[in-house]
Amino acid sequence: MTEATLSRLLPRIETHLSSQIEGQTADWQTFRTSLDEHFPALFTRYHQLYGNQFDFYYHLEDLLLTLGKMWLERPADLRQLDEKRRSQPLWFQSNRMLGGVCYVDLFAGSLQGIREKIPYFKELGLTYLHLMPLYRVPPGDNDGGYAVSSYREVNPVLGTMEELESLARDLREQGISLVLDLIFNHTSDDHEWAECARSGNQECQDYYLVFPDRRMPDAYEVHLREIFPDEHPGSFTYCEEMGKWVWTTFHAYQWDLNYRNPAVFNRMAEEMLFLANIGVEVLRLDAVAFTWKELGTSCENLPHAHTLIRAFNAVARIAAPAMFFKSEAIVHPDEVNRYIDPDECQLSYNPLLMALLWNSLATRKVRLLTQALIERFTIHPSCAWVNYVRVHDDIGWTFSDEDAARLGINGYDHRRFLNQFYTGKFEGSFALGLAFQENPKTGDARISGTCASLAGLEKALVQETTFEVELAIRRILLIHGVILTAGGVPLIYLGDEIGTLNDYSYRQDIDKAKDSRWVHRPSIDWDRMDKRSDKNSIEGQVFNRLKSLIQLRKNIPALSGGELRVIPLKNIHALAYARIFDNQQVIVLGNFSENEQFIPADELSGYRDPGSVFLDLVSNQTVPGTGFRLEPYQFVILTAKNPANL
Repeated sequence: MTEATLSRLLPRIETHLSSQIEGQTADWQTFRTSLDEHFPALFTRYHQLYGNQFDFYYHLEDLLLTLGKMWLERPADLRQLDEKRRSQPLWFQSNRMLGGVCYVDLFAGSLQGIREKIPYFKELGLTYLHLMPLYRVPPGDNDGGYAVSSYREVNPVLGTMEELESLARDLREQGISLVLDLIFNHTSDDHEWAECARSGNQECQDYYLVFPDRRMPDAYEVHLREIFPDEHPGSFTYCEEMGKWVWTTFHAYQWDLNYRNPAVFNRMAEEMLFLANIGVEVLRLDAVAFTWKELGTSCENLPHAHTLIRAFNAVARIAAPAMFFKSEAIVHPDEVNRYIDPDECQLSYNPLLMALLWNSLATRKVRLLTQALIERFTIHPSCAWVNYVRVHDDIGWTFSDEDAARLGINGYDHRRFLNQFYTGKFEGSFALGLAFQENPKTGDARISGTCASLAGLEKALVQETTFEVELAIRRILLIHGVILTAGGVPLIYLGDEIGTLNDYSYRQDIDKAKDSRWVHRPSIDWDRMDKRSDKNSIEGQVFNRLKSLIQLRKNIPALSGGELRVIPLKNIHALAYARIFDNQQVIVLGNFSENEQFIPADELSGYRDPGSVFLDLVSNQTVPGTGFRLEPYQFVILTAKNPANL
């Protein structure tokens, strides 16, 4: 069926594109080969989504026409990258990968400023740079760039699309992949599609989920949860101009797209390929859990949400093979893992690891973290986690209540403890964070704060001694050490590498004052950044010790790939796991307590040959045969060596 369908549609596509194909015959043949390979998957998924539409084949032809057109416009150097990625499909699993993420304006002022910081990115060791949303947005509050007015225009205060394309090329030449967001669940209410809908155009209104009265919104809301209860109750907003209700899952100015309409899929596929053609190598798919809606459900993580992403994946495999997807699903761990597949999202944020690193610091126990690494860390071998300790967003306590209960932990009570701890309200807490979107009805909240302030550096510098400052720095290094060695792509929120503290000035900005996440989104102080060369400064201590761990990662081939084997320890304060790749092996140990911990040698005896000794690659010291005395918050990477070779 798929072969016959393609044979019927392709001649019409080639007729439409004949003037572009002329002179690009070899390139078109490459496209044809890719289309032949991946069209069955695209057709199957597209038919699952839209096969009940009377005009299904009209929309399918329109989609194929878009794919052909965007392929023919794809620059030659990106087609070369396509071939390179085909020959090295697991490039992102290398131990030399290191990601960084930042806002353009806050980090460097503009795209030109980002270009000028390429030497810094090289100094740090980045191979992957995620620039937070930089598209044209409405003035005022725009959810930090996640209310997109145009996917094809850069916010004028940052630069131009031409500058972005040039920057992507410069980064690529330096071995750094450009990563951007595809905000595909919603647009801003001033996007041209929304403006057209507001004018009364029914075709444009069908791009969104629009209702004439409250009957259907009320029926849906029986099963929906409120995402931003402080901003607006429920999930719908009344539009005066239309006299209708619009689905707005997040903010009132973000209109959810209607993916039951195949025209919406086709146009978003075109926007996606436009970004691929300017040089984007990874797209972070924002809010993947919310894209498909069905009455009588929570409208989160529905089967068709996965089908939708898989259809977009097939589009990319055909027309931009070098571009991969990264899922952003801050949901139950079971649901997070369902988005990870070579045919869906090759990369995925790892919110569970992030949350449980902070949990382990607060409790000084690694039980939940160890359990999660044993049961929830393994994913498809052709995929990878993106591991992080902080990003632009809040920290949500996304562990499974069922997992916690098996360890005798009440999930609801434990989340309340963590919120108290990381807002500094729990006696003895080292953290200075802020609550985000606290819901008085449920007691639910998330946490805002920079890595350094949550790890105790801010409080130590203001209220405590140099000893507490050192403990805070060790906490920062410990959790970064885990993301650098666990397997996948480690991602640093730029600024954390010098111990950036909370910035409370956001409270004086009317557009930011109600969103505590801005406390951990400060403008980078480059005078402070320049102190990284002073090893006696706080900035220099954090930067140089972290950079040593980064360089160590890049020198250890065993940290490639994604195989992690947890080593169960009797000591509940210490984490241990083996990393194995290509017959090479290292052991990682971390002490999540401010007290010294002892690990008997026999607990790791199965990971070295008789007569060999363990060498700690972090300190370059051998380990006594009796066992390991881990200093407070110490992080070590062990390799077995023959004493004669030391």
